[in-house]
Amino acid sequence: MKTLEQLSEAMRKIDFTMLTTVASDGGLAARPMSNNQDVEYDGDSYFFALEDTDTVREIEANPRVGLTLHGNSGLLGKPPLFIAAAGTAQIIRDKAAFEQHWVKDLERWFEQGVDTPGLVLIKAHADHLHYWDGEDQGEVTT
Repeated sequence: MKTLEQLSEAMRKIDFTMLTTVASDGGLAARPMSNNQDVEYDGDSYFFALEDTDTVREIEANPRVGLTLHGNSGLLGKPPLFIAAAGTAQIIRDKAAFEQHWVKDLERWFEQGVDTPGLVLIKAHADHLHYWDGEDQGEVTT
């Protein structure tokens, strides 16, 4: 059985996460988000976005989110690690928090850095993480 610390470390190594939100029509909407290797041991993941997006509007209307991650294939054909997390998200508009989680690679999308107009930080906290790696599977709660 994997621990939260082991899963968090694995999540840090998987750059892109599918972030699923509840759409305005009640359906699910998913889009790729980079976690910028910013995953804490307590199950928190951070993503930058622009305020005027469906992602942000959907989280503000319903904070329930899902994260899915797919690792690289293992050695000698071993299956990759799959992680599905369910939890809640919040929108952070604090520039000090932006600076704490900022990495230079983000300037590709946000040219003015932490001063980009409309920039927000999405904090997704996973309550439950399910994983499977071809040999082991389980659930971790936070």
